[in-house]
Amino acid sequence: MNNNYPTAKLIEVFSAIQGEGLNVGTRQIFIRFAICDLRCWFCDSERTWHAPSTCEIEKTPGLRDFETHQNPVALPILLEWVERQNQPRLHDSISLTGGEPLLHAPFLVQFLPQVRAATGLPIYLETGGHRPQQLAMILPYLDSVGMDIKLPSVSGECHWKAHENFLKLCVDAQIEVFVKIIISSQTTLEDLEKTAELVAGINPEVPVFLQPVTPLTYTTEVSLQAPTPAQVLEWQGLMKRQLKWVRVVPQTHKMLNQL
Repeated sequence: MNNNYPTAKLIEVFSAIQGEGLNVGTRQIFIRFAICDLRCWFCDSERTWHAPSTCEIEKTPGLRDFETHQNPVALPILLEWVERQNQPRLHDSISLTGGEPLLHAPFLVQFLPQVRAATGLPIYLETGGHRPQQLAMILPYLDSVGMDIKLPSVSGECHWKAHENFLKLCVDAQIEVFVKIIISSQTTLEDLEKTAELVAGINPEVPVFLQPVTPLTYTTEVSLQAPTPAQVLEWQGLMKRQLKWVRVVPQTHKMLNQL
């Protein structure tokens, strides 16, 4: 392969049902990028924090018949893998996920126009929502964005200004965008009120999804438990004082045992 081609470090490419947010239940081609610059307490994808020497590529959509390939992956090779997944009328969109896909923004600037032309599929970005400069590089090639707002009380991360700038870029570009917020028993009212004010200050009609944390064994010393139904109802009501759309949706792909 020509060494002049841009490359990306991947975790996996596969076909699956989207389990979170506005696109829940739709069929997507997932391109999971390696490397994340955040260390959220609730992360269930810690294997994506660093770049492995190999990645897993599904040969047949949905069959989990993975092949192992070396990292990094050249652009034409990734394009070929996605085209192989793209069976007629099977998929609704392509999901860029991670890790943090925006850490690969220079690669995506070149890859996204080509994959859109080759597949005809809309491009959906799943992101931590904290890298507005990198988002600006690829906004012209995106159809929708699902961005996290990381509550300090739940994630251990604090990126309020970056989240605000990120969401404003999406709204100003008139791109479809929604906000996802992981909530746990440790969620504070202060964090939720600040989030509601942030979103309402940009556009109160941006959909917000409250996603109860899935209790797992975490590597951090923080013990995260799912919120009670009473807490969820209270928090939804609190946020709806300022926002039009606040929905509570758990990780449905885990209910389907589609991990």
